[in-house]
Amino acid sequence: MTPAARLSAAIEILGAIDAQRIPAPNALKEWGTAHRFAGSGDRAAIAGLVFDVLRRRASSAWLMDDDTPRARLLGMLRLERGLDADAVAALCDGGRFAPEPLTATERAALTSRSTKDAPAHIAGDYPEWLDPQFAAVFGETRVAEAIAMASRAPLDLRVNTLKASQDKVLASMKHLGARATPWSPWGLRIDLGADARNPGIHSEEAFIKGGVEVQDEGSQLAALLTGAKPGQQVIDMCAGAGGKTLALAAMMQGKGRLIATDHDKRQLAPIHERLSRAGIHNADVRTPRGDDTLADIKASADLVVIDAPCTGTGTWRRNPDAKWRMRPGALEVRIKDQAEVLDRTAGLVKPGGRIAYITCSILPQENSEQVRGFTSRHSEYAVVPPAQVASVLWDKADDFLAATIQSDEGLLMTPRRTGTDGFFVSVLTRRT
Repeated sequence: MTPAARLSAAIEILGAIDAQRIPAPNALKEWGTAHRFAGSGDRAAIAGLVFDVLRRRASSAWLMDDDTPRARLLGMLRLERGLDADAVAALCDGGRFAPEPLTATERAALTSRSTKDAPAHIAGDYPEWLDPQFAAVFGETRVAEAIAMASRAPLDLRVNTLKASQDKVLASMKHLGARATPWSPWGLRIDLGADARNPGIHSEEAFIKGGVEVQDEGSQLAALLTGAKPGQQVIDMCAGAGGKTLALAAMMQGKGRLIATDHDKRQLAPIHERLSRAGIHNADVRTPRGDDTLADIKASADLVVIDAPCTGTGTWRRNPDAKWRMRPGALEVRIKDQAEVLDRTAGLVKPGGRIAYITCSILPQENSEQVRGFTSRHSEYAVVPPAQVASVLWDKADDFLAATIQSDEGLLMTPRRTGTDGFFVSVLTRRT
């Protein structure tokens, strides 16, 4: 397919998303099924266009003063891809399979309009109802923070130190353009272009042999900041598919007791195969059984990790469709879920032990406010100062702290500040 034909396909898919109110991945899959002539490179490029439009949906519509799929695509080409009016016009020439030529109004918009005077939620491309929360966290920098949250994410990998070293895996993946991440001692990063296909990590020898896993650097750091140590009893309360469980196991060097569970047993399905491939033998995966799942753990855990169910606002650059589908009711449900799992956890930790509360959200209701609520209900817990938590990064600790947003309750990573997904981490210690 020509670049122009890919634009027409993206406009068609965006129209289907609007008309059918379906998630972008579903619309892309349906289009691919109906257009089997499109190769993998074409499908990847078209998906990139669609997701880039979703990243800049509000600002692109503002730029064009029009909220149609075509207008949003044209605006995205200007704002996200950096094409000027002449370059866009060259693609939209009305030829075979190409979009119709630019109208005089469209050319004028691409030439003269900007988002300089747009409201913050428009310039930053996030739902208007979230503007008070963004303002509370970021203040006057919220547009810059939101634009970074709308940017394309790299592919991050975590080296499994039970089986390999960062240097060894880095050397084996040089052909993919891999480089070390700036913060995590286990991290590798592969930058992806606008039309790039995800590299076949799952076919790499290092992955097959369990030496590397796909995991954002922010998630790696969240695991690292828990301070899990060999010989401890550690519980991963919201283990899901096991990303942080595997990182915790490597930190424990196979020594001690690691219990992984989740309220939804379906989320645990992939964890068994991942643990086996990673060479982890000290993990006990517990399928939820009502209130009996952790009945044998009574104030004896050294560390409980809560990778809490959340809105996922910190991961919008990987799933831009999610931010436009999010509703206030979803936030209310997550806040309730978080409070419940925190309260269930309180009795599992021994005196001197710790809870690591983690979200992939930037919203204060899920982060600092949730921690304040927990400590008000459980006075036996106190927040560990962020500087002490970050000390596990050794010589990078000061620079990392300077890059994060710190509060009395924890620290927040963001794409703009740390180059990671948005993650909040709070560590609490049980005093009595």
